[in-house]
Amino acid sequence: MSVAETTDTRPPSAAEPDRPGPADPATARRGWRGKLAAVAAVLGGTALIAVHATFYGHWLIDDSAITFAYSRNLADGFGPVLQPGAAPVEGYSNPTWMVLIALGKLVGLFDHGTLFGVNDQILFPKALALACCAAILVLFYFGAKVLSRRPALITFAAGAALAAIPSFVIWCFSGLENSFYALTVAALAVVIVRAVHSGRLLDTQVAVGTGLIAVLAALTRPDGIIYAGAYPIAVLLFLKRELLGRSVRAVVLSVAGFAVPYAAYLVFRWFEFGRLVPNTAVAKGQEPPTIEDLARPGDIVTYVGWLVVAVAVACLVVLLVRPSRLRTGLAALMVPFGLTVAAYIVLEYDWMGQLRFATPVWTLGAFGGAIVVVEALAVARLRGRIALACLLVVALVSSVSGLYDQGKSYRANVKTAFCIVAERDARSINGFADILKLPDTAQVGLIDLGGTSLGSRIRVLDLAGLGDKQVADYLHESDVTGVRNYVFNQEKPELITFIGSWITTLGFDKDPRFDREYVTIFVNPPIGNLTVDSRNWVSYHVRRDLVDDAKLAELKAYAQQTLPPLLELNKTAGLRGCANIQPGFKAAA
Repeated sequence: MSVAETTDTRPPSAAEPDRPGPADPATARRGWRGKLAAVAAVLGGTALIAVHATFYGHWLIDDSAITFAYSRNLADGFGPVLQPGAAPVEGYSNPTWMVLIALGKLVGLFDHGTLFGVNDQILFPKALALACCAAILVLFYFGAKVLSRRPALITFAAGAALAAIPSFVIWCFSGLENSFYALTVAALAVVIVRAVHSGRLLDTQVAVGTGLIAVLAALTRPDGIIYAGAYPIAVLLFLKRELLGRSVRAVVLSVAGFAVPYAAYLVFRWFEFGRLVPNTAVAKGQEPPTIEDLARPGDIVTYVGWLVVAVAVACLVVLLVRPSRLRTGLAALMVPFGLTVAAYIVLEYDWMGQLRFATPVWTLGAFGGAIVVVEALAVARLRGRIALACLLVVALVSSVSGLYDQGKSYRANVKTAFCIVAERDARSINGFADILKLPDTAQVGLIDLGGTSLGSRIRVLDLAGLGDKQVADYLHESDVTGVRNYVFNQEKPELITFIGSWITTLGFDKDPRFDREYVTIFVNPPIGNLTVDSRNWVSYHVRRDLVDDAKLAELKAYAQQTLPPLLELNKTAGLRGCANIQPGFKAAA
């Protein structure tokens, strides 16, 4: 029996709905038990994810605060800009997530102070991420319900799997868009699976709906555009000659459902920002994939463990050789899952670590893995169940051990924390600006943009290019000399701060103009464990024409008073929270 043949008819329940009849107490009890099991599965899986998320404390990646700054200004009526009055530059690549955060501010849940005693700039994004994770598990339940008699078990198993994967939890609760991105991918997969199962894949609502969901994915992360192909591929996979005309119509509707709103955003992007792609994509310089990149899924398999993947694949094979509606559903699920892997292959290596771009792979992988393992155990005979259970236990023990080490390692050395940047840079810059009596239109050239853009009272010049079009263009061409010429000849920022090796990467340490035109206020050289101490490898510089000996001494005294204790704290307290960050922020948390 072919895959297409399994979708010839609708299930009996869809073709001939039950007629009303007298209530059956036993049926009612089973119905309530099923609903309670569903609720317990969703809540239990969400609770496990939440518990794992607490392992990383109040940490948010600093890049998330870039989006927060745009959300704040959008909600406050300044438009999608990094700071009020700044030129419009699309320094974010997640419009839907930015709008969700802005809505949080409008209703008083974000950027207003504290919630339950915690900075709402930290708590609200994490709470929103948890809500997205709960919604993912709800979708899993409704997807599993049409494929299995054990949807609650599958839902809980998938939730437990996601909770066990540090990569998924870290990035869903990092303040970035990963949780909502995962939700859009899960929604697309479940809609396709349910439509294929019910024989409604070619319905107008399904076609347009998948297109609209794909738009949400594409506007949550640029690589999300790949999911516009999920529905057409699924239609092609289940194509039947007699339905060719209807299939073409459905694909056209889906493509239109995606293309019309996405084109509208491109028009807005062009007129608002003057680009057809986010400024971040220009700065990062995404390159076409190479042959070597085809091996990148091996990183995912290694991360979660080869044995557990082998067991899941074996279960999948067992189920695929048995003609059934489950086989059809699994074939449908493989379409969006394959696209998640393809997107991961295409994307550049990410410096933030922990396979940040693999979140959609984990999402659908956990769902599909839970389905195949639960159903393989169900169809196997006694000896097969015992053998599979033993293999599964060994695989899970091995996998969980490795995953725990991954989470523990990242917890000990989280990347560029939002609160560290805000306390270290925004506070120092504001203090320097006050001593120098700089106007709000003065500039600071910097690398870590997020926390500083939220807290600096003067303008920020992003030397990493995410928030500056000219710098992005130079970095896209690997023209660091152009970056320096732009800084020294055109922008001439009053202050400059560097983190890590960026002063060398951009060549400022070798450019005679830097020593001639700027003087150092404070420098903490690279010492000790550079992996841990890179967050403290900082320097601050002021334009020479703004200071005399007395003023420079005052700046240095302020730096020596405020920075060393904070840098010492950074070595051991990377997970800490901070006070609500507003422009002019200077007080310690």
